[in-house]
Amino acid sequence: MPEAARRDRVFLVVVDDTPELRVALRYACLRAKHGGGRVALLRVVEEAGTVEWAGVGAMLQEERREEAEKLLSALAAEVQEITGGMPILLIREGNARDELLALLEEDPRMSILILATAANASGPGPLITALTGRYAPRLRVPMTIVPGTLDDRDMERVT
Repeated sequence: MPEAARRDRVFLVVVDDTPELRVALRYACLRAKHGGGRVALLRVVEEAGTVEWAGVGAMLQEERREEAEKLLSALAAEVQEITGGMPILLIREGNARDELLALLEEDPRMSILILATAANASGPGPLITALTGRYAPRLRVPMTIVPGTLDDRDMERVT
């Protein structure tokens, strides 16, 4: 693979509140480190919804955005430590599935979507279920699904 193509690859990780985020993030970082490329982190913030007073809704939305920025900043430090490069940080508002699909359609930099399954037997998770089912035709990039039970040693081996 030409060096420029390796550098241009962007491994997108959806930052949510699930334990499997750590597995997807580490996998994406190791892929970027070993094979070239960058990591992108997407955090989707739920919209405040209908609130009695507009000021309260705006305040809630601002708090959610600040929390997202803090989380992404902390994760960016981890990504930089592993890969040696800063990730692309993205914050969007709305439904996680819809915003992810919109980002993939709008941003040609995204090359590979990295998601991890839930480590327990409850199923792969709602995002993976949606993207491998009804919404699969809307994916414009390959998706790598990492087993949520993959440990560090195995992850080093497969990346």
